Amino acid sequence: MIGKRIRLERVMDRGTRRTVLVPLVHGVGMGPIEGITDVLNTVDTVSLGGANAVVLHKGIVAAGHRRGGADIGLVIHLSATCADGSQTLVTEVEEAVCLGADAVSLRIEVGGADEDESLALLGAVSRAAADWGMPLLALMNPAPAPPAKTLKILMRAARIGAELGADLVLVPYHKRFAEVVAATPVPVVAIGGVKKTPPKQMLEMARAAVDAGAYGVSVGRTVFQYEKPGNMIKAICQVVHRKAAVKKAMEILARKPIESTLYGGTVIW
Repeated sequence: MIGKRIRLERVMDRGTRRTVLVPLVHGVGMGPIEGITDVLNTVDTVSLGGANAVVLHKGIVAAGHRRGGADIGLVIHLSATCADGSQTLVTEVEEAVCLGADAVSLRIEVGGADEDESLALLGAVSRAAADWGMPLLALMNPAPAPPAKTLKILMRAARIGAELGADLVLVPYHKRFAEVVAATPVPVVAIGGVKKTPPKQMLEMARAAVDAGAYGVSVGRTVFQYEKPGNMIKAICQVVHRKAAVKKAMEILARKPIESTLYGGTVIW
């Protein structure tokens, strides 16, 4: 479908065919935490750093729409995290189309008591996304497991995303990520962890993921809660898109902060 291919190109680098995503959807599960209280500023800063797309909930799109600045893709997150950690659907593909989305994303819990409902939801959303020519990013979140079983569960989670129609599958990074990629017949994106990760460790993870065949990384708090988020995202982009050495990318973090310029002259998304 040409529409889906065109939209996918808006959330990936056309030259490298890889992506760096910045999810800014933590406000539902965590509230207005540091780094996302001023969404407009954050979106502009990570766009200047070179991020390929931001992930937003539907009601924050207007607050993050800059009407200028560097281009960036828009992914609408269809689900939300409740206070107890469970997931619920909060919008549909059709509304994302109306909001100007380049793609939609959905978090799916794998291995829990409600796995049947989660998989049914993924199947239904993937059908709707196909009908609208909308790329679907499936964030496959496996239930906690003993270290000896983690890889097998990750491989199953990624494979489920592919089997049920996702265009990109997002799963937590694992040191044997190449095996996860090899078992998944659609592009796989590595998730950079649920907590803030030290800069060097984050860059090493991004490089290892790309070397293992990942199509990119998805990084939230490690970017928007870093003291210089624009520099952090630029360093990650250098690793993902240029395969820069971690030592070289670390030099970007020491430079003058990349600061937001909110008033450009061209409407972009």
